[in-house]
Amino acid sequence: MRVQYSEGMATGGLRERKKARTRETILREAFRLFRERGYHATTIEQIAEAAEVSPATFFRYFPTKEDLVTLDDFPPLLASMAAQPPGPPVTVMRGAFRTAFASLTAEEIAAGHAREVFAVTVPELVAANLRKSSGLLRQVHEILAEKAGRDVDDPRTRNAVGAVFGIVALVWLQWARDPGMDGPAEVDRALADLESGL
Repeated sequence: MRVQYSEGMATGGLRERKKARTRETILREAFRLFRERGYHATTIEQIAEAAEVSPATFFRYFPTKEDLVTLDDFPPLLASMAAQPPGPPVTVMRGAFRTAFASLTAEEIAAGHAREVFAVTVPELVAANLRKSSGLLRQVHEILAEKAGRDVDDPRTRNAVGAVFGIVALVWLQWARDPGMDGPAEVDRALADLESGL
């Protein structure tokens, strides 16, 4: 029984790693083509061919071309928030950003940053990300309210979410202008300032 269980776990682990590699390959090739040909001139068929997958496989990972950017989980914040111990919202958010960035390799951080920078240069993608941000903010708000032991309608949680994401957005814009900046460290320093009351 133990051998069968281990084999099942290994198979599941291999399958997940293969899916992650396929997803990353699609993203890498898509952004290479976007840089070479432009976002609008690049087709899903071209991306699939470059990634050596079928268009049907592409659609299993990304429902639309727009979703290559708007569904990107960089850094993997929600899972990191859920793993944080209970505490004040800003403390939980700072810990979540630290955990999320620590879970990524330097190459993953560089690739994620490049995608984020690209997303703010194409007007349609800016609009798409704004449309989707309300869903992310709602999930963040709910997790933080639970971690702080507050009612979900408590305005203190709303205020903390606004302050954190406002600061992170400003750091993100600075990071976009200065790719050599240590973005994760700067996010942590900025949230440390907020945590201490600025």
